[in-house]
Amino acid sequence: MSHNTFGHLFRVTTWGESHGPALGCVVDGCPPGLSLTPEDIQVWLDKRRPGQGKFVTQRQEPDAVRILSGVFEDERTSGQVTTGTPISLMIENVDQRSRDYSEIAQAFRPGHADHAYFAKYGVRDYRGGGRASARETAARVAAGAVARKILEGVEIRGAVVQIGPHAVNRDRWDWAQTHENPFWCPDADTVAVWEDHLEKTRKAGSSTGAIVEVEATGVPAGWGAPIYGKLDAELAGAMMSINAAKGVEIGAGFAAAALSGEENADEMRAGNDGPIFLANHAGGVLGGISTGQSVVARVAFKPTSSILTPRRSLNEAGEEIELRTKGRHDPCVGIRAVPVVEAMTACVLADAYLRHRAQTGGGAFRPGEEGRR
Repeated sequence: MSHNTFGHLFRVTTWGESHGPALGCVVDGCPPGLSLTPEDIQVWLDKRRPGQGKFVTQRQEPDAVRILSGVFEDERTSGQVTTGTPISLMIENVDQRSRDYSEIAQAFRPGHADHAYFAKYGVRDYRGGGRASARETAARVAAGAVARKILEGVEIRGAVVQIGPHAVNRDRWDWAQTHENPFWCPDADTVAVWEDHLEKTRKAGSSTGAIVEVEATGVPAGWGAPIYGKLDAELAGAMMSINAAKGVEIGAGFAAAALSGEENADEMRAGNDGPIFLANHAGGVLGGISTGQSVVARVAFKPTSSILTPRRSLNEAGEEIELRTKGRHDPCVGIRAVPVVEAMTACVLADAYLRHRAQTGGGAFRPGEEGRR
């Protein structure tokens, strides 16, 4: 299997399967001298960890991370710092129940990657989907924790803004609320609606989709590149690589199609520290380059494919069957996707920053500037 690596200067390679002994990642391109301990990574993994409520999978994984390389004890700071060499991170799997998947060893789950994997490789890991499992995203969250170390002054925060047909009320939006409920919901009044919807979904053995929104503040103007290295294109690609992601919007996204040119234009006025934008329909990116505004994206996640309701399918012999999937699954995978979306945003922005610094020295070219040609 190829294409297990993403990024350019800040490169992440993930490895491992859902029911293998461990999974993890190798982060290449992290600058030296950054303080990095397992605790710095664990705090983000704990936000994604399964088994923390009845509306997520009951698989009990501590997701304890080990740093195998890329750090060294710094006598000057009495702590671990990055050395500039590849950082290898490992997370052991301790609560696999592969027997739950024995009945689908020769069958393709509708809506899952089973058939596509088998058609391409002629072999597949049916235990939880192997690499196609959302368990792989734990490695991404670990990599995102390293990326955040590079992004001094940038804050990345995510929220679930819709579950099934029920969306939050943006007039009641409060980022602080995302830490007060198990749904990462910024609208306290919507929590009860989601609880009722998910309880009915869970008892029916079914699943539901969700939309996650992420905002990165403190991103300066200038990150990203025109044409083929656009920041919004890199973000969209990173988001679409997340398991179960089926759509991405930047800024106003699809809603921009219903706006007039006057409505969509993010007007500017002069400010003391640069331009003041009167709107942010562009989501903080114009021409593929960050504007200095908040970078905003939304990701749509499909309903979890593994459900108890019998669905028509095929087996590896091409025979028609009916299939129901046992095991422990999220009734709404979008809930635990918030830390993953944040992590992928961090990785893309860290990469964009390092590429910007490499090309421009960190700042935009100014005619007559000393030492610049």
